[in-house]
Amino acid sequence: MTTTNDAIVEFSKDGDVALVYMNRPPHNLMERSLLDGLTRAFQRALDEGCRSILIGSRLRHFCAGADLAAMMAGEIEKLDLLGFLHAMEDLPIPTVAAIHGAALGGGFELALACDLIIATESAQIGLVETTLGLFPLMGGVPRAVARAGLGRGKELTLLGRRHPAATLERWGLINQVVPDEELANAGLSLARQLAAGPTIAYRAVKRLANHTVSHGVHAADDITAEVGAEVWESRDLKAGLDAFVRTGTAEAVFNGS
Repeated sequence: MTTTNDAIVEFSKDGDVALVYMNRPPHNLMERSLLDGLTRAFQRALDEGCRSILIGSRLRHFCAGADLAAMMAGEIEKLDLLGFLHAMEDLPIPTVAAIHGAALGGGFELALACDLIIATESAQIGLVETTLGLFPLMGGVPRAVARAGLGRGKELTLLGRRHPAATLERWGLINQVVPDEELANAGLSLARQLAAGPTIAYRAVKRLANHTVSHGVHAADDITAEVGAEVWESRDLKAGLDAFVRTGTAEAVFNGS
């Protein structure tokens, strides 16, 4: 494992997994330096050939939302928050958010931009902006609706409550809840599984899923052939088919090409 740090975001690698940990005391409050640190870490993951990204926190909480001092100074509204989220969602490799402690407001919106979300049993999660007289600024409303449906999405964003992870798993907003002491291993195991998979096929899945949410099922159908062209030419597809013909089971070793 290789590791480097800056003051805000820690970047390390476990094989083909990029480990990106927020480290802005006391609670990873969101403002420009944190977003810039995450952006640099994501780009580094791509530059170094990583095949999945695990996003977590070194502090007590995953991310407790926006920095209110920065917000009151007018700095948050100057940020391209949705541009950051779009770039994150469009990363060509799978992303996993590993939540412990609190993931509130922009902290949960950051997680919602990931492909998969895993959380501890004790985590407290919510889009709480309405308790401040605000609304979710980082795309939380449409992403909550996309994952949980209109009714639950409105409940989450209108009432501004904190919810236990098990509730949001039941609503379809997060993928898996684990005991607190198992988060590190469970998150890394999931990221490793994705890093060992067919990266080009994953890229196609992500693009089609995101296009469906933005434009609808028929629009995604219309670009399926275009998206699939790269998959049909991939070495991973050949490896998968060869392994199945040889053994009758899906035991291919994929190299991401």
